[in-house]
Amino acid sequence: MIYLILPRGNNFGWGVCGKYLVREISDIREIKYLTDDFTVNDIGDEFDYHVLKNQLVDEIEAKEIRNGVTRQVNYPILQAIGNQTLVPWGPDIHGSFKAGYTFFEENMLNQEYIENGKRHFDIVITGSSWCEEVLRNHGLKNTTTVIQGIDPQIFHPSHSEKEIFKENFLVFSGGKFEIRKGQDIVIRAYKVLQDRHKDVMLVNSWFNIWGESMKTMSASPYIKFDITSQDYVTTINWILENNGIDVTRVITCLPRPNALMVKIYKNTDIGIFPNRCEGGTNLVLMEYMACGKPVVASYSSGHKDVINKNNSILIENMKPININRNGNRIAVWDDSDLEETIEHLEWAYQHRDKLRSYGLQAGNDLKKLTWKRSAEKFVNIIDEHTINTIESEQTHPLNKTQKEFVVSS
Repeated sequence: MIYLILPRGNNFGWGVCGKYLVREISDIREIKYLTDDFTVNDIGDEFDYHVLKNQLVDEIEAKEIRNGVTRQVNYPILQAIGNQTLVPWGPDIHGSFKAGYTFFEENMLNQEYIENGKRHFDIVITGSSWCEEVLRNHGLKNTTTVIQGIDPQIFHPSHSEKEIFKENFLVFSGGKFEIRKGQDIVIRAYKVLQDRHKDVMLVNSWFNIWGESMKTMSASPYIKFDITSQDYVTTINWILENNGIDVTRVITCLPRPNALMVKIYKNTDIGIFPNRCEGGTNLVLMEYMACGKPVVASYSSGHKDVINKNNSILIENMKPININRNGNRIAVWDDSDLEETIEHLEWAYQHRDKLRSYGLQAGNDLKKLTWKRSAEKFVNIIDEHTINTIESEQTHPLNKTQKEFVVSS
């Protein structure tokens, strides 16, 4: 038995991650699932909705856990960690072993955060090697990495050729609109391509439900940014027009379940991801590549766990930039070089025949990075701890007595 305390959803990273981990881990072990209340619309699929519902902790136990009546369970726990503070997402209960799973981009950590991780979790599992390195450099040694996955039934390289806009060159950009995701670099680079070639189009999927996050784009050195409307499409079109983009050659996608993005991915020619920092491996990037599509992407932070010179066109020229909040430095990110990004886009436009090899390699590489693989790695970590605990208790029987005494007291 494993308790899973994870978010759920269909069109944001943590929600997709939580949904798939519940599905896949429940195929390996019996689980009890704790999360926020949800409807079928939150999940976006009737089958997934019923799978998740069937794995939920019963209402009585869930209420006792949320109200603090139950603070200890005799099974291992895998729980989401909201951010770099390393505080548990959801109710804070203890188990026979507790693993936390985290993604973060603020890499200047207070010692308090490290102590949170040590106090709340037996091990902190990160969504990228970059995050693991940050934690180790700050003194948290009991950490490892399990990267996210893709659903190969949905995201696969079969039939990856375009069926519409065949005469145009379509550039795709995804991820919530904010300074970290680098859409300002996309806009400037695409503007150059647009002015040179009449057959290029921009396809964007930038919806951002967090208003404050979107406003971070005001710090961009590359674009003019302001919000003049509450309507998303109107806002994006205004930003694009205000920066010289011909919106008659733009397709702005509204939010949708990630499974419905396949048609969009496969009907574009190149994906561009000049992201300044990714605490995870960037699910949109992974799903795009899994469809057998080539990408131009920043070779930094979490991207490094997925992209390489054979499956991607790498943006390697970068400079470190300080990220500040209220006068305090909270992170150092990598700023992708605009000129190199433009050069890569132009090369992709001029060498469409050569893009195919990048796409084929990307599709083959991502076949191995499934949610099933991620789930197996989580279960292996828990099993390994369980075996080590049993062996330790057999070798040092007082350990078990002492542990039981502490719990009962």
